[in-house]
Amino acid sequence: MPLSKWPTDDEGSASLEFITVGLLMLVPLVYLVLAVASIQSAALAAEGAARQAARVFVLGETDAEAREMAIRAVEFALADHGVPADSVQLAVTCSPQPATCLSRGGFVTVEISIVAALPLAPPFLSTAFGAGVPLQATATQRVSRFWGSG
Repeated sequence: MPLSKWPTDDEGSASLEFITVGLLMLVPLVYLVLAVASIQSAALAAEGAARQAARVFVLGETDAEAREMAIRAVEFALADHGVPADSVQLAVTCSPQPATCLSRGGFVTVEISIVAALPLAPPFLSTAFGAGVPLQATATQRVSRFWGSG
């Protein structure tokens, strides 16, 4: 049979192939974009929360008040980005190790640790299998040399 006599009944299959291959390639790509956006939002939230917590911590009158203000600042910063504050870990360290964090010229370092949840993942996956991306942010702020009365 000559080559030109072969049947060419492929009509209509190009659109079906395009839709099939397009969906197979488009769905993972869309999920990747959603996951990166979620992780980026959580990273920005953690960075902003650490920076703001360090800033308000050094404005407190007492250590207890400063810690409470830092916790509220972290919750507010995370809520601003739509990140739940239930799994946040806040650590405050002071140097040079005085009896109180709020000593003139001292440094207060705030470290925030959160887990960015993956989009469309059921909540039990993050608790059972750790389906999330752990993120940390650190900020350091100096206590003013004019702080307090003594």
